[in-house]
Amino acid sequence: MEERPALERMNQCEKGHVLLAALMLIVMLGIAGMTSLFLASQDGPGVSAMREDNVAQQLADGAADMVMSWFHDPSSTPTTIAELLAKRQGDFASGPSFFDATGRSQFIGTIDRPDIFLRASNPTDDQVLNQPTNGLFTSLRGLGRILSVKVYGPLQPGLLSTVEVTAATVDPRAITRTVQLQLGTLSIPAVRAAMQAGQSLGALQPGGASPVLVHWGDQRVMGNLAVQRVEDLVLKSNSVPVTGQSYDQMLSVQDRWTEYWIGGMVSVIAPPPGQGANPPLADNVHLHQYPTPGVRLDQWDYDSLKKLALRWGTYYRLDRMGQLHPQGASDSDQGVTPAEALESQAVGDHRGLVFIDTVDGQPPHVDNMGTLLLDTDYVEGLLVVQGHVVLRPRAAGKSVPALSPSPPGAQSLGTRVPVQLSGIHFNGLLYAAGAIRIERSARLYGAVMAGQSVTTIGTGDVIEIWYNADLAQGLFRGLPVVYRAPGTWMAKY
Repeated sequence: MEERPALERMNQCEKGHVLLAALMLIVMLGIAGMTSLFLASQDGPGVSAMREDNVAQQLADGAADMVMSWFHDPSSTPTTIAELLAKRQGDFASGPSFFDATGRSQFIGTIDRPDIFLRASNPTDDQVLNQPTNGLFTSLRGLGRILSVKVYGPLQPGLLSTVEVTAATVDPRAITRTVQLQLGTLSIPAVRAAMQAGQSLGALQPGGASPVLVHWGDQRVMGNLAVQRVEDLVLKSNSVPVTGQSYDQMLSVQDRWTEYWIGGMVSVIAPPPGQGANPPLADNVHLHQYPTPGVRLDQWDYDSLKKLALRWGTYYRLDRMGQLHPQGASDSDQGVTPAEALESQAVGDHRGLVFIDTVDGQPPHVDNMGTLLLDTDYVEGLLVVQGHVVLRPRAAGKSVPALSPSPPGAQSLGTRVPVQLSGIHFNGLLYAAGAIRIERSARLYGAVMAGQSVTTIGTGDVIEIWYNADLAQGLFRGLPVVYRAPGTWMAKY
C-alpha cells in the first residue's frame, strides 16, 4: 500500500521536470527570437551599406571599361584627350606604336601627375564622365557618379598604362570607391596600304592587266605592275568629290589618296599611239622602289598571329580539299566549308580574327599551303589565310557604311567623310600568305595583303578595294587594342 503513493510522487516529479524543461525551451526560443529580431533590425543598415559599396565599385569598374573603349573607337573618345590616346611612337618603317624603340610606353605620368586627369568638379570633364549622350552612364546616372579618371604610366614593365577610377553612389551616405587596373596592348602591325603584293601584279600580254582597283589608299607591289591603258592608273587629285562610286561609274579614274609604290616597272599593254610600253606616268606613280628605298610591305608574322588567334580569335586548319577544321578537332573530323564557318549574315556580324593555318600546321612554304574558296555573299572579319585564296562571291554583297581617310595633313575624325558603299563582299582585312585568284568580281572595304600575286581567270573580273584608314592606326574590329592585364585589378579604398 505504501508503494503506490511513491510511484505517484515519482510520476509527478518527472512531469515537473518535463514542464520545467518545456518552460526553459520556450524562454530560450523567445530569447532567440528577440535576438534575431534585434540583429535583423541592426543588420539592415549593414546590408544596405554593403549594397551601396558594391554599386560604387561597379560604377568605377564600368568607367574603367569606358576608358578602354576610347582606345578602340575614336568616335567615342573625348576630343580633348583623343591625341593623348592615339599611338604617338613608332616610325615610318614600322608604323605607329604605343612604345618607343626601347619598349617604353608613351604613358609616363605618375599617380600624382597623370597623363590624363578628368575630374567631375570640372564642368567640361563632368560632361564626359557623367552626362554622355549615349553609352553606359546614360542608364546608370540614377545610381551614382564618376568623380575622377586618371591614366598614367604602367606599374609593371611591358604594360601600356594604369587606369584609376573613383566613383560615388547617390545614396545620402555617398559611398566612394576607387579601383585601379593596368592595361596591356596587342602587338599587331598596322596595315598602311589598301593593296600589298609580294610579287608582280599583271603581265605584259593581252588580257594580262592587273585586276586590282584601289580607292582611298596606296598600292604597294614588290614586283612590276601591268595595266591595260595609262588611263587605268588612278590619277591623284584633291579636287575629286569623295563618293562611294566605283571607277566604272566615273568619267575619269581619279582619287584623293592613291599612290603607287612599285618595286620594278609599270608596263602598259595598250600604250598611247607613238609610245612604247613604258610611257611617262603621273607623279603619284613611284617606280624602282626595290631594293631601295623599299616598297615597305607590312610584315604579319606567322607565329605572332597564330598566338593572337588562339587567345583572341578563331583558329582553323585548312586541308587539301579546302575544308576547315577547328582547333582540337580529331583526325576523324570531316571539317566544315569556308562558307559555313565564315559567312556573315548581316552588316555587323563580325567574325573577328580568323587564322586559317597551313595543311600541316607549320609556317607556310610551297608544299604545305592549301587553297581556300571564298564563295560567300558577305564576310566581315580579319581573315588571315596561310595559303592561297580564291574569290568567287555568289551574290551582290551588302551596303556598308564607311569613312573616307582624313585629308592630307589632318587627323581629326570629323574630317573623314561618311560614305555608303554598295555591293561590298568583304569588310575587313583579307590576308593570304600565297596567291589570290579572282574568279568573279568582288568589292572590299578594308585592305588586301598577298604574299604572292593577285590574278584573275577572266579579263573583266576585278577586285575593287576601298581602304579603311583605321587600319593605318592598328584599329582592327574584332580585336582589342588594349585589354585588362591579368592580376592587376584592385580596389584601393
